[in-house]
Amino acid sequence: MTQQSSAGNLVSELLQTIDSREIADESIRRTVEILLNLIEQQQVEIKKLREENQKLRDENNRLKGEQGKPNIKGNKNIGFKNNHSSEKERKTPTEHNKRSKNKTIKVDRQEIVTYPKEKLPPDAEFKGYVRGASRREEVIVQDILLKPDNVLFRKQKYYSPQTGKTYLAPLPFGYDGEFGPGIKALVISLYYGGNMTQGKLLEFLSDIGISMSAGYLSNLLIKNQEVFVAEYQEVYSQGLVSSPWQHFDQTGARVAGVNHTTNVICNPLYTIYQTTRNKDRLSVLKVLQNTTELEFILNSFTYELLETFNIPIKWINQLKLLPQETVFTEIELNGLLNEYLVKLNPQSRTRIQEAAAIVFYHQQSTIPVIKTLLCDDAPQFKLLTSDLALCWVHEGRHYKKLSPFIPCHQKILDNFLEKFWIYYRKLLAYRDSPNPDRASELRLDFWILFASETGYEQLDERKRLTAAKAEELLLVLEHPELPLHNNPAELAARTMVQRRKISYATQTELGTKAWDIFMSLVATTRKLGISFFEYIRDRILQLDDIPCLSNIILELSSSNPFGYSWLPE
Repeated sequence: MTQQSSAGNLVSELLQTIDSREIADESIRRTVEILLNLIEQQQVEIKKLREENQKLRDENNRLKGEQGKPNIKGNKNIGFKNNHSSEKERKTPTEHNKRSKNKTIKVDRQEIVTYPKEKLPPDAEFKGYVRGASRREEVIVQDILLKPDNVLFRKQKYYSPQTGKTYLAPLPFGYDGEFGPGIKALVISLYYGGNMTQGKLLEFLSDIGISMSAGYLSNLLIKNQEVFVAEYQEVYSQGLVSSPWQHFDQTGARVAGVNHTTNVICNPLYTIYQTTRNKDRLSVLKVLQNTTELEFILNSFTYELLETFNIPIKWINQLKLLPQETVFTEIELNGLLNEYLVKLNPQSRTRIQEAAAIVFYHQQSTIPVIKTLLCDDAPQFKLLTSDLALCWVHEGRHYKKLSPFIPCHQKILDNFLEKFWIYYRKLLAYRDSPNPDRASELRLDFWILFASETGYEQLDERKRLTAAKAEELLLVLEHPELPLHNNPAELAARTMVQRRKISYATQTELGTKAWDIFMSLVATTRKLGISFFEYIRDRILQLDDIPCLSNIILELSSSNPFGYSWLPE
């Protein structure tokens, strides 16, 4: 055992001293590089085999009625290998200037604090309440009053012998049912905006003297929300209009124990959640069109897409015999495929549906067609829009996940990552002041960075994959208003993940829709600088002090165009 440990230390020390870049002889250098990369590959395979072996041992022990190896997670922040965040590298440190928060605080009341006269000397003179140079004589203290406000409404009642009718005074807006607008707004705000569970909400209400049943609370959160449903749809439509590009991301969801997908579509002015049964290209098309039922069309553009999908020509010829330039529902299209393309395999059927749905999406005029989708490189996002912009942060994460075993490879990776984020910051600077000459320089720099060989095989392979996505990663050089990352959509998806972890899952389609609607309104109001609590209260009381969210989005998008580079010159 001691000999093995000693040999391992010698190998480790030897690897620390080897750097193929310092070898002058080309043939020897290349040989050493091959051997070092072979060691890297073997280390990856050994790690995978050890993990697989441990799983087999655990399963064997389980079948014997024993316990496997305990899954004890390591400490957080234990080094480079487990930290895939790139926030420190891509952000330039700035000096923090603390701002006075009192400027934004609304003073509700003033109170005079008196000094006990018996403790004052006889010659003490009153100097007022003015703020001094070295000491504050005026102090703002934030506080909140949280107590029941139970109201007994005594309705006036009149009877008219002439009409034979009784007239009963109606309750004020928002006071229908057993609870007033304050409780309703607070409950909705804490559940959707504060991520509280229904159980904890009931405990909280009980603590402040409010008696509410679990059934009423559930109904309050998901039922009879027509006002918010309508505003959700308006925000959805106006959000799609507000910019020619949109962020998009997806995350898992559970509905009544069945896996679903929550889709996130957003830009700087709004965020929309929509949960679908599947995660495929057809589901993304439904989200882009804000619909649950797709429509399809067969024409020459459909067949061009089918050739891109590598559909056999015999099926394309069969499709050309069907009605052309005709809009089909999903049931109608499937009926035609079942009748005329009997032997069509499921994968080809799906590709035909996707191509026909994409062509209809681009030809319809009901919903604005998104020109560019900013997302990751998942296959379900491709070919839906004219252009695809990929996330640089997501791309950088691939490199952060590399864990070289050879020390010189670690140095090569560190050096590359430094250059990677320097180039990223150059792109950020270009967005602020774009010009054609600078764009040409950045294109050249891209190929210098990603086309050069380093000798570290895993890194070079990863660079080749990045180079293959040059068009999508450099779309910002044509449209400088495009963000360089998809963080807004990913953070929005993370919020839904937190919601899912707290409440696990919805049980009905109605509850799922309520989650989508209110989580969308939470995110949108916060982007627009509006208090979600005040927004809910305003809508319940029908005060109309807060304008329609879609109108605010329209006004802001008009004064801050997010797609100026798409406008005709």
